[in-house]
Amino acid sequence: MTSPDDLPGERPALPTSGVRRGARLLGVPLQLAGRATVGAGRRLLGADADQVDAELRERAAAQLFRVLGELKGGAMKLGQALSLFESVLPDDVAEPFRQQLSRLQDAAPPMPTSRVEGVLADELGPRWRDRFTSFGRRPAAAASIGQVHRAVWADTGRPVAVKIQYPGAEAALRSDLAQIGRLSTVVAPLAGGVDVKALTDEISQRVMEEVDYLIEADHQARAAAAFADDPQVAVPHVLAATRRVLVSEWLDGRPLRTVAHDPEPERNRVGLAYVTALFAGPGRAGLLHGDPHPGNFLVLPDGRLGVIDWGLAARLPDGLPHQMGHLIRVALDGDADTVAAGLRELGFVTRDVSPQALLDYLEPFVEPARAEEFHFTRDWIRGQYQRISLDNRGPDPVATKLNVPPLYALIHRVWLGGVAVLSQLDVRARFADVLTQHLPGFAGPVARHDT
Repeated sequence: MTSPDDLPGERPALPTSGVRRGARLLGVPLQLAGRATVGAGRRLLGADADQVDAELRERAAAQLFRVLGELKGGAMKLGQALSLFESVLPDDVAEPFRQQLSRLQDAAPPMPTSRVEGVLADELGPRWRDRFTSFGRRPAAAASIGQVHRAVWADTGRPVAVKIQYPGAEAALRSDLAQIGRLSTVVAPLAGGVDVKALTDEISQRVMEEVDYLIEADHQARAAAAFADDPQVAVPHVLAATRRVLVSEWLDGRPLRTVAHDPEPERNRVGLAYVTALFAGPGRAGLLHGDPHPGNFLVLPDGRLGVIDWGLAARLPDGLPHQMGHLIRVALDGDADTVAAGLRELGFVTRDVSPQALLDYLEPFVEPARAEEFHFTRDWIRGQYQRISLDNRGPDPVATKLNVPPLYALIHRVWLGGVAVLSQLDVRARFADVLTQHLPGFAGPVARHDT
């Protein structure tokens, strides 16, 4: 293989300086504010108000997510996480943001070929080319801290995915996590009721783990063994790994988000496989895939759902907590007192709260498990978030009395994110059957507190 020159259209290495990255992130609010001022002037001069507002939203979306995508690192992680909740935005706000949000789910500007080869030489040795019979010059996919190239593994002659970390990714992440809390105040009005501050805090706590591809390789190998020969779910096997390079089997497939345009039976089938993959992982592999955005899931030609990117995962050697399934089962029976007492024991409730108000607040978690077959729609999830937003603005909001214990932090994010994706795809599925099979405590006998 020859060493090609840098391909046209490639970006230089991502900036790692805290000052430079902070300036890019914190420049977004100023530019959005400037556009709002211009828009106000145009309205005063007689321009159509709705048209001006629509143009402002479109330009604001392009600016915000262009900066997030180019910076990659923690900035792009924030954009990807927000893209899960696009379905909760009001229609008049969501449309101009939808395309920009989707682009961040599995795309980013590539790094130069010379830098790709430099990382491969550092990690696999100067004769790294001998390990491949061919190596794609352009990335097949690019994400927050690395990009993926398609190649052919010399030992087997089979196609592989070579995930290569951006030089300086770790320093960039640390810089972003120091700045991203300020940006959350700008994004919050676009998030339709999502608690962006809590989301960014959780990202800050977990995302640094993803820098070490040896950790990801261990997660993925465990999951691949657990789902081997599964008729619904496929996880690619790991062939080689270092801290900054991961080589695994190539999965051909189309992104999960494209299922939204499929006929209803296919949407329902794939949606059920998606939620099964999320809930079955802890019991079968001792791992919960921690990043449920659609870019990490592929619909394979044989109908299975491919699950990739295992960098962020919760280690649950005993499976999902039994108490969680038990309390959801109790909530289905409407026993507000027992639910409140159980959540208080687990550390979810930090102050006095009305048991019935708490039960009502938990409805997005409970309602899909109540029906034999539940229809996840944008209207449903939007209504749930609007109701929660109204409660948060009330005189005695439930949210201020709640806490998510560390054990449940990633579980909480995956549950909400998974429900959001199912709503984006317009899936009708037997959700309760998945809980019965994979959530300990949900199908067992119900024990109640003496209240």
